[in-house]
Amino acid sequence: MTAATTTGATTATTTGATTATDAVRRRVAELDPEQLPAYVYDLAALRTHAAAVRAALPERVELYYAAKANPEAPVLAALSWAVDGYEVSSGGELAHVRAAVPDAPLAFGGPGKTPAEIAAAVDAGVHRWHVESEQELYRLAAVLADRPDAAVDVLLRVNLPVGSGALDSVALAMGGRPTPFGLDPDRAEAAVRLLTEPVGPLGPVRRQLRLRGVHAHLASGLAAPEQLALAEQIVGWSTRLAERHAFALDEVNVGGGMAVDYADPAARFDWAAFGEGLGKLLDRHPGPVLRIEPGRALTAYCGWYATEVLDVKRSHGEDFAVVRGGTHHLRTPATRGHSQPFGALPVEDWPHPWERPAVTTGRATLAGQLCTPKDVLAHAAPAAARLRTGDRVLFDLAGAYAWNISHHEFLMHPRPGFHYLDGPAEDS
Repeated sequence: MTAATTTGATTATTTGATTATDAVRRRVAELDPEQLPAYVYDLAALRTHAAAVRAALPERVELYYAAKANPEAPVLAALSWAVDGYEVSSGGELAHVRAAVPDAPLAFGGPGKTPAEIAAAVDAGVHRWHVESEQELYRLAAVLADRPDAAVDVLLRVNLPVGSGALDSVALAMGGRPTPFGLDPDRAEAAVRLLTEPVGPLGPVRRQLRLRGVHAHLASGLAAPEQLALAEQIVGWSTRLAERHAFALDEVNVGGGMAVDYADPAARFDWAAFGEGLGKLLDRHPGPVLRIEPGRALTAYCGWYATEVLDVKRSHGEDFAVVRGGTHHLRTPATRGHSQPFGALPVEDWPHPWERPAVTTGRATLAGQLCTPKDVLAHAAPAAARLRTGDRVLFDLAGAYAWNISHHEFLMHPRPGFHYLDGPAEDS
């Protein structure tokens, strides 16, 4: 089979046309139907976006990429010149990121680190540790006891209380309420004592554990003003903690979670305002370096999930467009409960003798191939008003928390292809 012939125009989404770059649209138009679904990443667009983020940040703000958002090796490598390091949250991520960007500084976070993961991370020379509990601190000390020449830099992850209702509307809250993440403030005080008192249960290993500061990733999905308000609280609390225990506050990590708007892909996080606000915050606190760890907000905009409409049919008065693939490839809309924004690449060729099925009700639900009613990528979308069987669909904002969080093996459908476009050469 040969690639379909497509027009250059795109249909409207719920928020406008697809955000796909010209390079992405060309690549998708060239693919044979059997090469779909496919993930297509525009690495040049990713570098441009990362450069703008980097330029918006003050000098004393370090930019780490949360690899969990999208750990594809070409994506990690494309970011390497713009970020100061990478945050990993498992032994598997550690090994993968170390192989993809061998010399990059790493920060090891996440709850439930196993003794084997801790040992591997110490041996790999992990740059920073986000310690989640006293138990984890003891486990880290036990590993260091067998490695007297090793030393690690520690940030205590703290689950800080925040103002009433401050996190009620966020998509994901990791703090400010009961969660498995980090230390409550009173336990953080106890952990500081373990790390700073000259005599204690950590014994001589305490000298190998260097307390650098505090980590507090409290929520995901916040706009710039809300992120700045949280950063103010985190830095203020950390400063008072350091003063109470007389240790040097070298670093404060205020986490990631910068908002990505799936309802309106054009509405971007205001990095300029955020950087300006962080600059004013640093002016008031001249001591520590600040670190942020965005994931989704860096890579979501560089990836698209491309597929083909296999069928259009009416069910109880509503139109459904069934596409190749589905939420086993792109789980984000099912996980977050939203409609994934999309645009269409109309395919004018229709080589069959029967009538071409098409949407006739003015909107359609885009469903995948799985045997479950939950396999829905977009619900009753007006953007689907002109979809026909054989047209191609580009789902936007698929560069983060997409393929890597999906349940790939359910029903054993083929895996998607992966294409990495990088300027004139457009590598695959």
